Amino acid sequence: MRLRIGIDTGGTFTDVVALDADTGRVLTTKTPSTPADPAKGFMAGVHKALQALGATGADVESVSHGTTVATNQLLEGKVGDLGLITTEGYEFLLEIARQSVPDGYGNSYFWVKPPRIVPVDRVRTIGGRLDFRGEQVRPFDETQAVAAARWFRDNGIDTLGVCFLHSYANPEHEHRMREVLRREHPAAVVSLSSDVLREYREYERAVTTLVDAAVKPRMAAYVAGITTRLREVAPGVPWYVMKSNGGVLSADEVVHQPITTVLSGPAAGALGAALVASDAGFDRVLTCDGGGTSTDVSVVIGGEPTLTTEGTIGRFPSKIPMIDVVTVGAGGGSVAWVSPEGSLKVGPRSAGADPGPLCYGRGGSEPTVTDAHVALGRIPAHLLGGEIPLDVEVARKGLAELADRLRLTTESCATGILEISAWNQANALRQVTVKRGLDVRDFTMVTFGGSGSLLLCRLMDVLGVPVVLVPRDPGNVSAYGLLTVDVRNDYVRTAVSRHTDLDPTLLASHYRELEEQAATSLDREGFDRARHRYLRTADLRYAGQAFEVRVPAPDLDVDEAFTETVASAFHDAHEQLYGYAFRNDPRQPVEWVNLRVSGVGPIERPPAREIDRRVGGVDRAQIGSRPVFFDDWLDSPVFWRPDLAPGDVVSGPAVVEEFGATVPVHPGFGAAVDRFGNLVVRREGRR
Repeated sequence: MRLRIGIDTGGTFTDVVALDADTGRVLTTKTPSTPADPAKGFMAGVHKALQALGATGADVESVSHGTTVATNQLLEGKVGDLGLITTEGYEFLLEIARQSVPDGYGNSYFWVKPPRIVPVDRVRTIGGRLDFRGEQVRPFDETQAVAAARWFRDNGIDTLGVCFLHSYANPEHEHRMREVLRREHPAAVVSLSSDVLREYREYERAVTTLVDAAVKPRMAAYVAGITTRLREVAPGVPWYVMKSNGGVLSADEVVHQPITTVLSGPAAGALGAALVASDAGFDRVLTCDGGGTSTDVSVVIGGEPTLTTEGTIGRFPSKIPMIDVVTVGAGGGSVAWVSPEGSLKVGPRSAGADPGPLCYGRGGSEPTVTDAHVALGRIPAHLLGGEIPLDVEVARKGLAELADRLRLTTESCATGILEISAWNQANALRQVTVKRGLDVRDFTMVTFGGSGSLLLCRLMDVLGVPVVLVPRDPGNVSAYGLLTVDVRNDYVRTAVSRHTDLDPTLLASHYRELEEQAATSLDREGFDRARHRYLRTADLRYAGQAFEVRVPAPDLDVDEAFTETVASAFHDAHEQLYGYAFRNDPRQPVEWVNLRVSGVGPIERPPAREIDRRVGGVDRAQIGSRPVFFDDWLDSPVFWRPDLAPGDVVSGPAVVEEFGATVPVHPGFGAAVDRFGNLVVRREGRR
């Protein structure tokens, strides 16, 4: 037995998928998350999978992990006492920030800038200056550098970010600062902007560097804790951590670049859903990953999730490459509450895993989305096949009290909670489609996660999505995605030049440098050079624009034909995004800004699993019926999903249940089973 294990830690549950590479057998299971010590839930998932398969640690070939440690730290704003070292004269870099004002400039009189990630009294500046080409204007002032290092040491500030002006073009001054810190303040945890983000825009580069430094201590402790515990079970087993860019990185390497792990779990879910949808024949996909705390949505085109470098984590901008995921506080644990104006609200606050919804019986005091589902009969009176019993009466009592405050019936209140939750999810899906020039009706939606499929019929009504696909074991798609992920590292170099002034020889040199960096990293990960893949992209804009558009760059010799191909792709992408392009207008020249290379070390993906055909009709899978509220109480058959076979069609009203998820099929909708065991939901009468 050769086991590959994927473990995704969520806010409520830790999802586990184990694949036997010899037989293709796949095990899926869940265990409650342990927010106080996430490593405890991680190891509980490993032990549960091994026990279920009758395996030992010696059978484990690799472990891949999606973690929320860095994300949660940043969302909570717990960055600790940070220090910033920057160029002399730029001590107010963070204070100036950007001109952007939330909710538009009409809010300018009322909006107050949030506290800076580093107060100005913990910023120290160093003499020395580079220009934008990386050429030295003034030499590095080592005397000031020593004084700054000693000041941070004497004041007990041990987590530092270094961001010198134009160090993206030449990292020499930052490297010299690091050497000074190693001598004068050896206990310091240091991040250099030239290591974290070798890209222009000083404010974003500085904040990204500081965020990387802030999460390093906690991430290092977390990785070390898991490594120690995992070594006791499976000595020497390699394990990897999911990155935001859609790749994984070995645990040994990830502690040196922890910022790359933010949005780790959502990225794995998008990749898993992309693979499932591609196998089923869908290449334009919206992913909707509903968990206990939030819902994450993204876009997949041509089998690949879209990437962005304009993301934020909490209140901190982060320009690292990440799968373009929008998160909304609309999960199963989202709390329903009454605003001061007397209207019903849902989320973003969550009851989480502890105490959880009212129906968990663990001391929760406020009704949640899960309570509304269980009170309306949409989900059974238990979760995880009976492992977690739910108290329906306690949920109904809590909802009745909320309904009284709103002068509604219990059913109307519960339906209202679900309606608000559905619209919150729909608005997130519009952000990744309509706001990016895409028509949501051109896509198939893939719903997964423990709560992701509960509102799919209503989302189809709201958005006009024609087809929804629900994978097998939808609650574990993110963990499954971890088994499909290549090792991937991203490298960037700012090299601003007008298109008409481009020097192809210099451009080729920059790309070779980036590819060599990627190759060195993949060498450390154990990949032979023959297996390496290098994906080139470039960020272009029209001269005078403030932001760029990233486009693919072909794997060809860098010559005039290469540059024209990239420029043409930029015109096309700009027209799709903004509705216009200046293809032949010399007054609007194209400008190249950033060059990027992603180094990919491919892994073996699990094959698509078809399910067996069975004798008889859909009745073979019916395990009973119960009243379910769909605008009215309707007696609805309940089907056990593992007993469904290809060709079966479940017509609403009905409920399809399995170990980790439930799919309510509303009246007027039908769910057909394809050869892979996916549920393909459409309005009845449509194909």
